[in-house]
Amino acid sequence: MRFLLILTSATLLAGAAQSAPLTFDAALKLAQSAPSLQAKGAEVTAARSSAIAAGRLPDPRLAVGLGNFPISGPPVGTFGGDSMTMATIGVTQDVPSGAKRSAARSRAAADIEAAQTGQEAEVRNVRLSTALAWIDLYYAKRRLAALDDIDKAIAPLRASAPSQLAAGAARPSQTLEPEQLAAALGDRRADLVAAVGKARAELVRWTGEVDADVDGSPPDYAIEVSALRAGLDDLPAIRAYEAMGRQADADVALAKSDKRPDWSWDLTYQRRDPMYGDMVSIGATVGLPLFGRTRQDPVIAARASTAARVGYERQAARRALAASLDADLADHVMHHNRLTRAQTTLEPLAARRAKLETASYGAGTASLSDVLGALLALAEARIDILDREADVQRDGVRIVLTYGSDAR
Repeated sequence: MRFLLILTSATLLAGAAQSAPLTFDAALKLAQSAPSLQAKGAEVTAARSSAIAAGRLPDPRLAVGLGNFPISGPPVGTFGGDSMTMATIGVTQDVPSGAKRSAARSRAAADIEAAQTGQEAEVRNVRLSTALAWIDLYYAKRRLAALDDIDKAIAPLRASAPSQLAAGAARPSQTLEPEQLAAALGDRRADLVAAVGKARAELVRWTGEVDADVDGSPPDYAIEVSALRAGLDDLPAIRAYEAMGRQADADVALAKSDKRPDWSWDLTYQRRDPMYGDMVSIGATVGLPLFGRTRQDPVIAARASTAARVGYERQAARRALAASLDADLADHVMHHNRLTRAQTTLEPLAARRAKLETASYGAGTASLSDVLGALLALAEARIDILDREADVQRDGVRIVLTYGSDAR
């Protein structure tokens, strides 16, 4: 049993040693092999393969038969008793109208474009999800480290509680406060440990690294508002509607092509008794779309309405995307202001209060609970700074990777 435990521990350590921490760019690079991206790549390949057959003539049909075989009368059951008895073999080729084949090719090209825009949109989604997971893990670990630092700083004060009681400098009930504080810090630490685990699980999901960890610093993306607004029409989310519009236009053309007749031709060889001689037949068949008002026209109108719907949906998506960009920019400004306020005002005040309370405690004018409360407030202020810094970083990454037109 002991040997198995040692072996298991060695295996886990070896696995951890093989997985080096990931920088931000390294995590994004690993995410390029995400299964969802491979699925989108397969969809593009399928669309391109289907386009090869689009608009081509259907396969010809082979027909064989026996015609005019007598089943009554004097020549019954004979092949040569009647001049009309013959074995036939023929081929038939359907020829859809040129408009229909052209519409089919247009639809296939639009399907390829739709698949490609879907792939580009998924690339952005994977990159954004990976980036946010990396940032979440980075700041979750920093919050946990900040809490551990405060816990170490408070430990000597907690240890001094019994001596304060013995010296008569504290009431018996005040000796319980360090333990209550320790429990509160334990709860806070449990939350932060869980946040680290969740962020790591998300990073593992997108990178495929079993023991994913972070290394280095977050990215420093520059946000150019005018360029972001000008590039909205080039985003996959909008170009997807353009591809859908071309699909709808091709469907309209395909519906209209049904008003143009398709035709087919056939060639048949007829084998008869040698005394009568063989024959060859050739013919053509043409469709007659004579009832367009009740057959083709309603379908054309339906396809045209679908095309109009796609156009309206594109306009709505464009407006929604612009509004989302403005909202994200507003949040980014707000989060940046909150971070600046915490760094320049809230944290310095909390640090000053902790310093003053510690000095007062040393002079005997403040209680242990006053010092512990001030130190706890300082810990929360420093963790709050990390929370606000994380919000700013998440905003920047989300804005650039969602609305930016570059390929970063």
